[in-house]
Amino acid sequence: MRILDLFCCAGGAGMGYHRAGFEVVGVDLAPQPRYPFAFIQTDALSLDMRFLRSFDAIHASPPCQHYSPLNALSPEKEYPDLVAPTRALLTDSGLPWIIENVMSAPLDKARSVTLCGGMFGLRTYRHRRFESNVDLQAPPHPPHVIRTATKQRKARWAEGWHVSVTGDVGTYVGPAALGIDWMNGDELCQAIPPAFTEHLGRQLLAHIQSSRQDRAA
Repeated sequence: MRILDLFCCAGGAGMGYHRAGFEVVGVDLAPQPRYPFAFIQTDALSLDMRFLRSFDAIHASPPCQHYSPLNALSPEKEYPDLVAPTRALLTDSGLPWIIENVMSAPLDKARSVTLCGGMFGLRTYRHRRFESNVDLQAPPHPPHVIRTATKQRKARWAEGWHVSVTGDVGTYVGPAALGIDWMNGDELCQAIPPAFTEHLGRQLLAHIQSSRQDRAA
């Protein structure tokens, strides 16, 4: 099974789908020298439908800055609003798809699940919402009982705290917090923990396989 990883950045989502059993191809407008799978540098929204339909499923993580509360720190900057055109492209493909973004993004809550690092034993919470045309399920959401450090993260980490992986955290706690060991600090602060998409990818694979069996029956 092949999945197209749009707006792939350095491959946090892609790695999860790979671990779930997909062959992964990433697409991003910017160079991604540390992306761990096949990579195409181009505008994701310019891809033609024949190419999209050569895959079994599509994941998309359009840039989140337009929706992020952190955008208020740089009001002079303008960021693209890409959720709606991304959803339209994926819907037109007719394939199973998942769109990921921050909690404040305009995703359809009725068709979404929210994942948290606490569901997977990670030491960062990093909530992300995943909208899909497939019925997805999230694990139980444990209560947030562990304090999260935004400063002095290396010291707090050693004391057993969670950390917030924001800004350029370097590589002193980010890899362990997110389960990612190939990115630099700037890439880590934007990354999806692979555990998230491994969980969803297994459900996506099961959906595709079940759909094919139904058609063959």
